Amino acid sequence: MVAVTYYCPQCGALAELERDAYLADKSVTPYPFEGWEYAGPDEDYEESDGVRFVCGEDGSAGLSFRPPKGEERETVGCGEPFYLSFVRFEGGEEVKPRPPDEYVEIGVDPRGPHGPSGPSGPGGR
Repeated sequence: MVAVTYYCPQCGALAELERDAYLADKSVTPYPFEGWEYAGPDEDYEESDGVRFVCGEDGSAGLSFRPPKGEERETVGCGEPFYLSFVRFEGGEEVKPRPPDEYVEIGVDPRGPHGPSGPSGPGGR
């Protein structure tokens, strides 16, 4: 077992996880990769694609949080989730991770669709 440290991408708090050294880290992100399965630090994450942390919640054996070096805080962590993704292979090729799709909600104008009124005056001006 080795102790490996990860930064929370939102607040910079440090998460230290004791785990087997053979696992290969891909990245730490504030979002899960699309199609990847994550387990909590107290679950059997070695069988998943990564670990889902909640910043500052260290109720799991082998997991602890501390403030970034040089900072002193009364409470550690922002409470936001972040994700450690392991290197993954399919058919002998490394899988390229994809961030989740982002959805944008477009507001509906109660006046209906509208745009430029068109040309006006001589020559369309």
